[in-house]
Amino acid sequence: MSEQTYLFIALGIYFAAMIAIGVFAARRTTDHEDYMLGGRNLPAWVAALSAGASDMSGWLIMGLPGAVYAAGLIEGWIAVGLTIGAYLNWRLVAPRLRAYTQVSNNSITVPSFFENRLRDRTHILRVASSIIILVFFTLYISSGMVAGGKFFESSFGSTYLLGMGLVTVVTLAYTMFGGFLGASLTDVVQGLMLVIAVIIVPVFAIVAVGGVGEATELITSLRPDHFNVFGEGGMTSATIIGIASGLAWGLGYFGQPHIIVRFMALRSPADAKTGRRIGITWQVVSLAGAVLAGLVGIAYVAKYDIDLADPETVLLMMSQTLLHPLIAGLVLAAVLAAIMSTFSSQLIVCSSALVEDLYKVVRKTPPSDRSLVILGRVCVLVVAVVAAALALVPNDTVLGLVSFAWAGFGAAFGPIVLLSLYWRKLTNWGALAGMVSGAATVFIWKAFDTGLYELLPAFIIATLVAVVVSRFTYRRNDDIEQEFTDTGAMLVVGKR
Repeated sequence: MSEQTYLFIALGIYFAAMIAIGVFAARRTTDHEDYMLGGRNLPAWVAALSAGASDMSGWLIMGLPGAVYAAGLIEGWIAVGLTIGAYLNWRLVAPRLRAYTQVSNNSITVPSFFENRLRDRTHILRVASSIIILVFFTLYISSGMVAGGKFFESSFGSTYLLGMGLVTVVTLAYTMFGGFLGASLTDVVQGLMLVIAVIIVPVFAIVAVGGVGEATELITSLRPDHFNVFGEGGMTSATIIGIASGLAWGLGYFGQPHIIVRFMALRSPADAKTGRRIGITWQVVSLAGAVLAGLVGIAYVAKYDIDLADPETVLLMMSQTLLHPLIAGLVLAAVLAAIMSTFSSQLIVCSSALVEDLYKVVRKTPPSDRSLVILGRVCVLVVAVVAAALALVPNDTVLGLVSFAWAGFGAAFGPIVLLSLYWRKLTNWGALAGMVSGAATVFIWKAFDTGLYELLPAFIIATLVAVVVSRFTYRRNDDIEQEFTDTGAMLVVGKR
């Protein structure tokens, strides 16, 4: 068989497995809560791998290795920031959010939690949250489609549009019908494929260039500053801004709806501890492998005189030239796994924003569970079509698209999530002001292009605005006070 045939067989197996999991999940999805949150019955290990896989997207396989290949270990500060942020997210947010969303009127989405937690009878907070989700996730989903198009273009010589369309159709197939459970179960398989791929490829590349010593010498001779974590020229003001920007990525975790919704779906708050251990182990290994792939790619390209047009395809190129075509095909499937796992999770969150947080708010009579599930599937399709329209002509890198959407969510939702969980005096007006100021700062700061990642100033401004406005608008509410106390008691009981 030809090399291309092996590659297509591997991809065919992967696509078939994803659709089969979607069918399996669809048969176990009976009502709206099942479709949106898996009935709050997600085991810790499923939540951990699902959160990791839906977090990393094509950025792990393409964006990060490409950035390290081009600029060196200074780009590794992003990985450090993400690891710290993920650990704190599991530690601070996961158990308390799982408990609080159950106590506060069984909230099944982030916007509905904000409304219930802060007793916002105007619905303005819920609607504003939903609009922010739809705006930034449409951009985020578009980045997944761009990654899918680039993947097929570089790996199979197909057209960008064909690759983008194929990834979109298959992801839609299992997401529309499998819902949250389908997205989570496929994430588990995809997460395992990802971690195996980012370990295998750099190891084989190191062997191919003659070992660790030879690889290090080649990299040092070609790019002497690539091993310097402070970048070219050492510690300068630009370096400090770069490091601060990289570490600031970790702040984004607290506000990512597609990640924290996994915490809400856990079987119990106590499961967060197990989930944290599994999730952080997966993340450290995956990020280390991606950084290593970017570095060793320099040596591999130089040794074999390869013309690498796009740094973001360095890991794809090494997998195709180093491995048996069938294994290379499975590695390429892992790239699709990275893209599709995030893609599917974000579609579900967008669907929940449209159905749970917009449609149910404006409709006077409660719709049936069956009609909500059907409407949820239609909304998944609509969001995908809009994102596809934006991705038809890509005008940014995968990392660029992801970083902007990540900053948007991190600044708009991150401070509000933390304050709502740990500060009794947060008000609905404080939350709304903080959310809007965070999202607006991301757009404004990005426009001025200061070099500092927009998430950091936006997160700080959103927090300050939320606190100041809450101080002026706070009025004691006995129901809010009681829920805050009940959440703490639920966590104490869960530890016993």
